[in-house]
Amino acid sequence: MLEVGLENTPARKKWRELMAVITNFPGRGTFIEETYLEGKADGKAEDVLRVLKTRGIPVPDEVRQRVSGCADPDTLDRWLDQAVTVSDAEDLFAEDPKDAPDQA
Repeated sequence: MLEVGLENTPARKKWRELMAVITNFPGRGTFIEETYLEGKADGKAEDVLRVLKTRGIPVPDEVRQRVSGCADPDTLDRWLDQAVTVSDAEDLFAEDPKDAPDQA
C-alpha cells in the first residue's frame, strides 16, 4: 500500500530499491516472502479444486480441506496435473497417478 501511495515519485523508486535489498528473495523467511508464497499456494489450491469442479468430479469435504490446507507448491503442482486426469477426487493423493484405482 505504501508503494501505491508513493505514486510515480522519486520516493517510490527509492522504496522499491530498498525493498529489493531488504527482502532478499528467495529463502530468507521474510514476512513478505512468506505472504507471497502463501498466496501462491492458495491460488494453486483453488486451481486444483476448480479443475475438478469443471470436470464434474464431486469433491468431498475431506479432499477440499486437504487441498485447501496444503502450502507446498510442489505437491499442489502434482495435484493440479493429476486433477486433469483423475476420475475420483481422492485419486489426487495417489503418489503416482498410475497407482490410482481404475474406474473403468
